[in-house]
Amino acid sequence: MSSSKSSLTALTLGAIGVVYGDIGTSVLYAVKEVFGSGHVAFSPDNVYGILSIFFWTLTVIVSIKYVLLVLRADNNGEGGLVAMLALASQSVKDKPRLRRVLLAVGIFGTCLFYGDGVITPAISVLSAVEGLEVVSPAFKRYVIPLTLIILFGLFAVQKRGTAGIGKFFGPIT
Repeated sequence: MSSSKSSLTALTLGAIGVVYGDIGTSVLYAVKEVFGSGHVAFSPDNVYGILSIFFWTLTVIVSIKYVLLVLRADNNGEGGLVAMLALASQSVKDKPRLRRVLLAVGIFGTCLFYGDGVITPAISVLSAVEGLEVVSPAFKRYVIPLTLIILFGLFAVQKRGTAGIGKFFGPIT
């Protein structure tokens, strides 16, 4: 394999590990919550319906929010929610009330993003480790300690960047 093809493969694998790790894991524990609560009967029609809702929600959110909205926001090379806020704020300089509303919405969105960044890894790792209880109920008392060890390990290596973590977890997803 050529050098450029090899590096493209590594970049693709890393991107899958980072992006799918965030977007894709939500469905894993959401299915458990939908059917585990007893509110929805476990039947083939309901499974197809719930999976369809998840699929189309993720497809629409990624297509509309990210591709059509977030990726177009370019504030001197910066992107994302804060860049969108800066661009929107610049366009309403002469309307201070609207600018304050935009600032409040931007701060709220940033808070949601920050909260998602904290809770998603915790819920994802906890859900994965809870799977040990399926193998043996004796693992139940180790679920929380093992989850904490994994989370501390993940956050300890996070300083090396998402590229390193993505290369490690890309093959798993």
